[in-house]
Amino acid sequence: MIPAWLAIALVGVAIAAASSLLSSRDIKWFKQLRRPDWLTFEFAIPFVWTVVFICGGWSAYIVWRQTQSWWLMAGYALLELLIVSYTPVMCKLRSLRVGMAIGAAGFVFGLVLAWFVVQVDTNALLLLLPYLLWSPVGTLITWQMAQLNPNEA
Repeated sequence: MIPAWLAIALVGVAIAAASSLLSSRDIKWFKQLRRPDWLTFEFAIPFVWTVVFICGGWSAYIVWRQTQSWWLMAGYALLELLIVSYTPVMCKLRSLRVGMAIGAAGFVFGLVLAWFVVQVDTNALLLLLPYLLWSPVGTLITWQMAQLNPNEA
């Protein structure tokens, strides 16, 4: 039998792999967009998301060990699906507004999941904080990019 931590990691990697469905046209479209002047740390964003995903998986593992709730695991999986759908859906549709909507929906769903998680374990909630803190920043960046690129909004 596969250990729970490995199963959670494998599901997370499988879901994240879906976000790599970008063509060179999609990447080119996104790279040509204007960014806010204050966005000087764009190079660090992949590292931020790596921390977010590791913490989310660790949170899921803690919750699973205590509850073995498939409903809560489905919540974690849905949150990751929302997170990883941001880039491919926004780029395929060439719409920053879609990106903002996905980012906002992910944040709201993250808050709902956090409400259930805090009832299980405070440490599991703390491990969701990197996402809950970063998600509004990412959505703000997308909103400002929409202001700078009105034809792509």
